Amino acid sequence: MATEKKRETYFESMVKQGYSRRDFMRFATYMAAYMGLSTSAVGQIADALENKPRVPVIWDHYQECTCCSESFIRSDHPLVADIILDKISLDYTLTLMAPSGDQAEKSKHDTMKKYHGEYILCVEGSVPLGDDGQYCCIAGRTALDILKEAAEGAKAIIAWGSCASNGCVQAAYPNPTQATPIHKIIKDKPIIRVPGCPPIGEVMAGVIVHVVTFGRLPELDRLNRPKAFYAKRVHDSCYRRPYYDAGLFAETFDDENAKKGYCLYKVGCKGPMTYNACGSIKWNNGVSYPIQSGHGCIGCSEDDFWDNGPLYERLTKLPGFGIEATADKVGKIAVGAVTAGVAVHAIASTIAKKKAVSRRISKGRENDENLDI
Repeated sequence: MATEKKRETYFESMVKQGYSRRDFMRFATYMAAYMGLSTSAVGQIADALENKPRVPVIWDHYQECTCCSESFIRSDHPLVADIILDKISLDYTLTLMAPSGDQAEKSKHDTMKKYHGEYILCVEGSVPLGDDGQYCCIAGRTALDILKEAAEGAKAIIAWGSCASNGCVQAAYPNPTQATPIHKIIKDKPIIRVPGCPPIGEVMAGVIVHVVTFGRLPELDRLNRPKAFYAKRVHDSCYRRPYYDAGLFAETFDDENAKKGYCLYKVGCKGPMTYNACGSIKWNNGVSYPIQSGHGCIGCSEDDFWDNGPLYERLTKLPGFGIEATADKVGKIAVGAVTAGVAVHAIASTIAKKKAVSRRISKGRENDENLDI
């Protein structure tokens, strides 16, 4: 009990940092909105962050470029980094912690022992299994050995980014290091996969806040991804979708159609088969995302995206997505329909004009006859 009293709540930590209760409530509202929860959940989030002690977190890094951590700390809401990173009792992370060497490792092992069965293990990066794991070693120990040790006492594991979720570029053919995602190694712990290269910072924050608030994992899809953020295709929330439906596509990145903002499907956009929240949450403080910046989606949150064909060639015959498989045909039909519509309109207008002229002539004759009388 004494240990629990020493562990601050999130709200207490915020107050010490100079944040007001209004800032706190804004953050709770912000998180509820991003997680797709109703307004009634704002109170639950606020209550949890105000009264529950901070959850101990160990954040390990293996084969990766640290872009997940970079994305996290660059969230467009200042409290995301402060509450989620600084205030969740982030006991160990090679990237952000001040200590190093023996001090860092002591901090990690103290947390693993003190909060056995309570801490969350966040993993950034894939684990190489080739040549007995020698491609990624920390302090003389393989990533595989370190992962198994840290996972043993974890309450749950969060696989950040595509490296930890599906192996990412390291696992591209021929995968020389045998880079392997976390869920294929650890089988006895609940694992949340948060893919993306990198994932969106607010998505990462939302996942942790959900675990803290409700004491359980968020609702996951068949690939163990949070449904709140991975239930829809990028294609479904894309502002260029109307152009796709109308059969209006950019044929090259520098043609007139691209300048008009037409659909980028034909220049390789993988939005029709990629599940992510890029189009709704966006990046860069909510300002933009790749498609809005003129570049097609590369499908970085999907398994094997690096081996799913050239990035700048469109995919055809996508299973389950009949309309995308016939995009060229859709375009021709749409253009044909527009042309036919223009022709029909022209014919109808001509007929209407002829009728109007006939009426005027007839009326003119009647007036002339009346004048004669």
